[in-house]
Amino acid sequence: MISKKSLYARLRACLPDNSPGQRNLFENYHRILGPEVYDMPALLPEVWLHWDPRTVRERGPQALLRFRMDFLLLLPHGQRIVLEVDGSQHYTRDCGRTPDTAKYAAMVAADRDLRLSGYEVYRFGHDELREETTARTLLEAFLPRLFQHHGVTGRH
Repeated sequence: MISKKSLYARLRACLPDNSPGQRNLFENYHRILGPEVYDMPALLPEVWLHWDPRTVRERGPQALLRFRMDFLLLLPHGQRIVLEVDGSQHYTRDCGRTPDTAKYAAMVAADRDLRLSGYEVYRFGHDELREETTARTLLEAFLPRLFQHHGVTGRH
């Protein structure tokens, strides 16, 4: 039990400070599923699909933007689930003032690439998860269905 708490604390510390939606998803995942799912898979925050520091130095921090997942969930039988919490930076420019269809198209293309690489992608709008009670209600409906859909059952 101590190791579970330690892992939880270390993973929670990886969450960005400026995203209450990501924090609410992470905390509610453990609250909702913790007592229900036997040997619950870790919800891994801020996972890089590919990391090449030279590319970042050469092309800037935006170079690998589409290669970072908000959360990765590794389920039994090799199932890989990506959970994304999208703020306005995913589909706007000028600090959220102007819609940017090119950014949106790049995000959708990246989702297709992930899917073809064996990942299943689920996106949430940040506003859906910003407030804890709203996030909990949404996730209480979504998470059990996600696990049921993938054949992950309750305690044995």
